[in-house]
Order: sequence, then C-alpha cells, then structure tokens
Amino acid sequence: MPGTVEDVDVPSASDVLRRCRELVRPALVDAVGRLHPWTGEMAAYALGWSDTAGTPEPGGSEGKGVRQALALLGAEAVGADAACAVPGAVAVELVHTFSLLHDDVMDADALRRRRPAVWKAYGTGPAVLAGDALLARAVTGLAGTPGDHAAAAVRRLCDALNDLVAGQAEDLRFEHRPWDGPGAVGPEEYRSMAEGKTGALLGCALALGAVLGGAPEPTVAALDRAGRHLGLAFQAVDDILGIWGDPATTGKPVHADLHRGKKTHPVLAALAGGSRAARELGTLLASARPTDAAAAERVASLVEEAGGRAATRGEARRHLDAARDALRATPLTRTAARELDALFAGLADRVM
Repeated sequence: MPGTVEDVDVPSASDVLRRCRELVRPALVDAVGRLHPWTGEMAAYALGWSDTAGTPEPGGSEGKGVRQALALLGAEAVGADAACAVPGAVAVELVHTFSLLHDDVMDADALRRRRPAVWKAYGTGPAVLAGDALLARAVTGLAGTPGDHAAAAVRRLCDALNDLVAGQAEDLRFEHRPWDGPGAVGPEEYRSMAEGKTGALLGCALALGAVLGGAPEPTVAALDRAGRHLGLAFQAVDDILGIWGDPATTGKPVHADLHRGKKTHPVLAALAGGSRAARELGTLLASARPTDAAAAERVASLVEEAGGRAATRGEARRHLDAARDALRATPLTRTAARELDALFAGLADRVM
C-alpha cells in the first residue's frame, strides 16, 4: 500500500536513471525496430545508438532518460510494478525524441549531444519524417498496451502533445515579438509557454505511470502537476545553460539562445530589473540581434549583471519546491517518493 514501504537507502539520481534505462531499453529497441528501416536508422542515430552508417556506437550519448524514468517511478509510487509502465516510458521517450528532431529543424540547431543534428546528418525532410515516424510509433505502441488502461493512457499522451505543440508555437512566435513595450513577452506568457513546451511531457510521464498502475484520478492529477512544475524548473535550467552552458556538456554552441534572439527567462528577468545594466541591455537588444561572439558576450554579461541569471536560478528552485510539495501532499510509496525527490534534486545540481 502507498506510504507503507520501509525506509531504505535511496540511490543517487544517476543510479535511478540507469536502473530505469535498463528496464526500458529492450522495449525501446523493439519499438524502433518496428519502424521503416530508413526512419529506424535515423531514430537509432538520434537516440545515440549508432552512427549515420548504422554502425553501433556503444559510447554514444542517448540522453539522461528522465521522462522514461518518471513513467516507471510514477507506477512504483502508486504501488504498482514498474513493468506495467514500460509502454508509457517508451511512448514518452519516443515523443521526446520526435520533439527534439523537429525542434532542431525549427531552431536550425546544427548540433545535438555533441554530434550533427539529424537534419544536418540526413537532411531536413528526412529528419521531419523520422520525427513523424517516432510520434506515430509512440501512440500506436501505447494504444496496444495490455489491460484496461490503454485508452486513458493514450488520451493523456495526446493531451500532453497538444500542450507541447502549443508551447512550441508560442516559443517560435516570441522570437518575433519586441523586447519591450506593449507587445513584449510577459512573465506569465513565458511560464505558460514553458509549461507546454517542457512541462507537459514531464507531467504526462509521471501521470502515465500512475494511470497504467491503476491509480485514482486525484493521484494521477497530482503527479501530473508535480511533473509540470519539474518541467518549469527544467526549462529555467536549460535557459541558463543556453547562455552560459559549457558546449562540451550541452552539446550546443556557446550563447546559442542569444544568437537566435530567443526570449528566455534570464533575459526577460534582467530586462524587468530597471537597473543601468538592464537599460543598456534593452538598448542593445532593440538595436540588433547579437550575431557575433563579442556582442553575445556583452549581452550575456549584462544579463548576469542585471540579475537575470540569479532570478532564473530562483525560478528553478521555486518550481522544484512546488514539485516536491505536490509529491508530499500525495499518498505515494516511500521508496519511489524518495527516488523521485533524488531525481528532482539531481536537476538542481546541474547549475546550482
């Protein structure tokens, strides 16, 4: 029963992620193997399993697997066996990979995990097609889940997909809005965009595990809420890394978000400060997008001086706390709740 598991030593976030990847990997390999050979090859490349010739790359970077871990922990948190949530874990991992393929095309990001993005390696059309194939396989696989919960799981995944698309649409539209004045992006608009673009799928992952584990709707909703707050924290951290992250870690060029003129939390928070640095920052951004290294470096320096980096760290902490509060207010198995808390803490360790 939830809340009755005895206290045990809780593994680190990396241990939790490793355990969950090992549980999901066979089903994920099977799902990719059901794709057309060409789209399957691109999917395997995107997942870090192979190179463009289809040769296995044992040391390839396949990402952390946060979403698949959340799905398994969501099931364990409601007292179910993690195995019941493997179809949900596969579905959210495939959807996440689909979103990265399309996101790289839309943002013209040439690198992903320190390798050429799929669209650079195979072409734009093939990358879009591979993303479409992953999305179709995610929904098809989840719909075929044995038991009584497949329909509810598919509905939840589709709702998250609608939110994800809406968030991505707003993110793209924000790039064409002014930095100040009546048309400027406000903080609530930004949070709504981030919740859709990043939070919806993280919330869905946790909730899917609970749905497939047979949990009641209030518990499912609480886990979805926790995952959405985690997503807002995750996006805040990504915004910091998009300006100040080490390319060796992020796999993307330094100051990538600044060169694109993206409306991210550090810049918006800095502009709202009203300091001398904020005013200079506003003038620079209004005159032109920072296209060269020196201009981007100056913008990054002003954002930090105006408090944008510190404010975004605070934003991440607030949403991590809100995610933990949502977990504590819900009857969950003690071990899974602790592992979720360790996973959430691991996110903060990326930049804090």
